[in-house]
Order: sequence, then structure tokens, then C-alpha cells
Amino acid sequence: MKEELFTKIESYKNEMIELQKKITSIPALSPANGGDGELERAQFLKEWIEDNIGIEQFIEINAPDDRVPSGIRPNYIFLYSGKNNDRTIWIMTHMDIVPAGDLSKWSGDPFKAWQKDGKLYGRGVEDNQQEMVASLFALKALKEFEIKPEYRVGIVLVSDEETGSKYGISYLLDKRADLFKKDDLIIVPDAGSPNGSLIEVAEKSILWLKFRITGKQTHASTPELGINANRAASNMIVKLDNLYKIFDKKDELFEPPISTFEPTKREANVPNVNTIPGEDVFYMDCRVLPDYSLSDIKEKVKQIAEKIEKKFSVKVEISYIQEEEAAPPTPPDSAVVKKLSESVEEVLKVKTKVIGIGGGTVAAEFRKRGLYAAVWATQEELAHEPDEYIIIDNMVKDAKVYANLFTKE
Repeated sequence: MKEELFTKIESYKNEMIELQKKITSIPALSPANGGDGELERAQFLKEWIEDNIGIEQFIEINAPDDRVPSGIRPNYIFLYSGKNNDRTIWIMTHMDIVPAGDLSKWSGDPFKAWQKDGKLYGRGVEDNQQEMVASLFALKALKEFEIKPEYRVGIVLVSDEETGSKYGISYLLDKRADLFKKDDLIIVPDAGSPNGSLIEVAEKSILWLKFRITGKQTHASTPELGINANRAASNMIVKLDNLYKIFDKKDELFEPPISTFEPTKREANVPNVNTIPGEDVFYMDCRVLPDYSLSDIKEKVKQIAEKIEKKFSVKVEISYIQEEEAAPPTPPDSAVVKKLSESVEEVLKVKTKVIGIGGGTVAAEFRKRGLYAAVWATQEELAHEPDEYIIIDNMVKDAKVYANLFTKE
């Protein structure tokens, strides 16, 4: 029966492409990105699900947002009963996308998806439409064969993932935490690897720092009359490199297996060569292993800043642009990881590996609440890039993985 199920999913390929194209043609941009939100796309998806799968139970959790014409940011949950409804297999994908960016870097209209050489191009086709479509067609195949999932299946479509999740999964979990239970299988297919072998279970803490160094501006020919903020800032960047030596634990679950402390953006100071800047601003991106508290990092940075102030007679102002303590990891031996791993290996014929990442995903929103979530997909990791694309066969294969997962005991 499983082979017949997989054959049916393969026969859906053209339908999957057409659904992708239709979703792509309905841009769902956050108001923070100049858009009107996700409602039009959400309503289309609800109608498609009703027409092609059917709706057993529907829960609508709309976050109020007066920045969009509708006044709401939609979050939709579709529940399908299984043989055992004490446990739910959740697939959570997001409806919003990022802007297309510089259109001259695209080979076509980013909101009119096009096919070429087994690929489908368009804004959002990978992030996050591939897995949305794959999960929906996996469920469609089960319904068509009248196969009851082993456990209840929950399809979650959320807003606002690209701009912080305040109106998306965070809002949903705050309002309806009762829907999710500790032994549920929660999958957030929003990152992955080209062969589908990697399952993400942990993330590093994130700390973004802004440093404003204030000295005294003067003509470059009379440095004794000023205080060079550029020199003080440059020295501070070098001193901050010592964070690598101070917080030097390793965890092979992560790649790289260390905490990272990287100076990144630097703002323009003076427009001409013959002026010593009285102010210099730079930023640092820190990705910290869960072994360390961000308060410890901040205290050490403060100590370094105080030494720079004393040595160069400058003022150092530190601002925290982003501060996110790592959520507890999903145990590698948890049920969601085990069952997802088994399904992936059976369908894709690859050996899976659990990993931690330096970036952030919305799986953290579940983990913060004591719920185990796994991040997985088969993808090229082209999110947010011009000419974003998917390999169409990956979408089909991932639908088989979900169908296999839904039917596993």
C-alpha cells in the first residue's frame, strides 16, 4: 500500500507545481517589509485545502495588527483525526515571505514562478512554500486512499515568521498553548540540507551589539588637538577577539562547534581623508553556545570597553540590537527526532544526522515552552536570494516523507 501511496504522490507533481505558482502570485509581505500582510494568501490556502483535502477541524487565531488593511495577521490550524488522537504530528510552515529585492538580479518576475531544468523559481518557493505544499499533498494522498493517519495530524500556517513571529507562532502559542502537548511530534520544515540528511535540534544564543565610540574630531595634521575615535574603535575590535579565548568551549553538535564573535557592519564616520573622526560606530554579531549565559558575554564586553575608555580617553556606548538566549535543545533521542529520522531514511535512503545551528528558527518558540521540535527539509538553502528556486523532485520526495511519517506507528 505504501508504494501505491508514493506513486499517487508522484502523480501530483504538476498539481504541486501549479499550487506553488498560485501561492507565489499572492505576495504575503509583512507591513514591516512594506506589505499588506498574509490574509489574502491565507484565505486562498484555506479554500484550496477545503476543495482538495477537506476540513475536519479548523482553528483561526488572528493577531490584531492595525498596520495592515484587514487589521489582522492570520494563523490557521487544520486538524485531521488519526487512529490515536492523544498525540498530534504537527507540520508548521509560514505564509509570509521577504521582499524580492533588486529585480535586476532576477531572471524573471519573482511573483510569477517559472520552471527550468527541473527547478521552480520564484520568491518564496523554498521559503517556505516547498514544505507547505509537500505536507498538504501528503495529507491529500492519505485522504484519497482513505488511510487513517496513525496519530492526529495538525497543519499549522502562520504569519510573521520573517519579521519576528510576534503576530505568528508566538501569538498562537500564547493564546492556544493547550493545543500542543509534550509528546506531540512537532516539525518546523524551515531549514535543511540538499540531501535531506540533517535534522536541526538546537540553536545558539544570539547577541548583536552596537558600539558608539566618541572622541574629538580635528584636522588630521593636528592629531594632538583631537581624540581619534577610529583608532580607539579599531583597538577595541582587536581586543574583542579575545572573546574567542575566554568563551572557548566546543560542542560538536554545532557547526562550527564553537561560539563566534564577529565584527560586522561599520558606519561611515568622516567623509574626507584629512579629518580625524570624533565618532566611530561598529557592530558585532555573536552566536554563543548554550553553555554560556549572554549576561556573562555582556559583562566581559563591558570590561573590555572600560579599558578602551581609560586607554584612549574616549566614551564607549554599548547598545544591544538583538538578544536571544538559546532555547533548550530538542533531545536527539526524542520521539519527534526518532520518527522523523526513520521516515527520512526509509524514503530518501540517506543516513540522518542531528545538528545545532548558529542561526535562529521559529522552532525555538516551541522549545522555550518545553515542547520538542525538529527542523528538517530537503532544500538547497536559497532563501532570501535572487532567483530563489527549489528542485521540484525534492518537493515530491518530501511529500513522501511526510506521508510515511503520518502512517508510522
